[in-house]
Amino acid sequence: MKVNLNSLGCRLNEAELETWSQQLNKAGHQITPDHLAADLVILNSCAVTAEAVKKSRKKCRRLKRENPQAKLVVSGCYATLNSDELSTKFGVDLVIPNGQKDQLIQQIFQQLEFKEPAINNPIQPLKRSRQRAFIKIQDGCRYRCSYCIVTIARGEEKSRTPQQIIAEINLLVAQGIQEAVLTGVHLGGYGSDLDIRLSELIQTIFAKTTLKRLRIGSIEPWEMDNTFWDCFKNPRLMPHLHLPLQSGTDSVLKRMSRRCRTADFYQLIQQARQNVPNISITTDIIVGFPNESASEWQQSFDFIEKCQFSDIHIFAYSAREGTKAATLANPISREIKKQRSELLHQLNSKLKQTFLAQQIGKNITVLIEQKNKKGYWQGYTPNYSPIEIDNIKLTKNQLINIEIEALNQTNNGLIGIVTLESIL
Repeated sequence: MKVNLNSLGCRLNEAELETWSQQLNKAGHQITPDHLAADLVILNSCAVTAEAVKKSRKKCRRLKRENPQAKLVVSGCYATLNSDELSTKFGVDLVIPNGQKDQLIQQIFQQLEFKEPAINNPIQPLKRSRQRAFIKIQDGCRYRCSYCIVTIARGEEKSRTPQQIIAEINLLVAQGIQEAVLTGVHLGGYGSDLDIRLSELIQTIFAKTTLKRLRIGSIEPWEMDNTFWDCFKNPRLMPHLHLPLQSGTDSVLKRMSRRCRTADFYQLIQQARQNVPNISITTDIIVGFPNESASEWQQSFDFIEKCQFSDIHIFAYSAREGTKAATLANPISREIKKQRSELLHQLNSKLKQTFLAQQIGKNITVLIEQKNKKGYWQGYTPNYSPIEIDNIKLTKNQLINIEIEALNQTNNGLIGIVTLESIL
């Protein structure tokens, strides 16, 4: 059977696709990038914003319209929150809510009457558009930020055991993967149900795998104790943290039901920079939260500039039915949200250029990922800045030493040259 896998939204969705790919591949089925040639199409949907819901609906319609003969299975947050709509309006053959994702493959065979091959095939390396793998280590969140629909769609926290995670990483390493990203809804809460901390898991990964590079996905700016910084003493853990701030003013953070205040956040990033040389700290900001006054916005803007982030993911607030924030008074107009977003994008461009300029002259190791249209090889620095290597004959998935030579004005990245011919 030919199976096409699609994902919208977060890295966690991509990590789940990775798991399903492994299961299907092991069972002898063929993963195809062409949905038109597939017998089965699986979509892992998103509902984090109203725009994400629109994209999920559009994707469902297109997949069903362009290949009506294939069975269409939809999971993810949009499927969990809108299962009736998917079944009645879009002709989806099977809806798997988030709480049943672990049994998705089994349910497909049971409910759609696909025949499983009699003989399991050995695991084959997967074809990838990227050279890094995403590893799901936990799901769900115990907190309820007032704007967030994902915690409702994902449910309570549930952690995978270290043994399960180690086994998956070792399998990927055997396939040639050299870099992995730990993902989850609430990474900092990993192990709350297993009596283990995230830092302990990271140290176990170092001890029981030969994975060369490890990254941490988005992690909330709380619940990181002092042992967390010890993990960065191992050079296999890349110096990058994505710490969602959401707003730079305490009054808005309180309305958001966030557990971190600006003074604590600033102390945290100062601690990160003291403990991890040349670390990159990126963040998320929501613009135009209900009742965000002009003075609150200016205070937030000033604090964001003070933090000197290396990149900012900017989102205009989008009300999500079922969240507390959707009931708040004094919504901000689209025009004001647009104006504030544009100002923040301008600040982000300045901050990013400042951070990138500080990287020039440094010697680093880059994982070669792909060749662009100009024929140059591309990858990411350890602190997750995009870098381009000019006219060097390399191949994908190589680790190579690079000297950062200049800024790349075309893509807000860097340009590097090879300093050693030997591949690491």
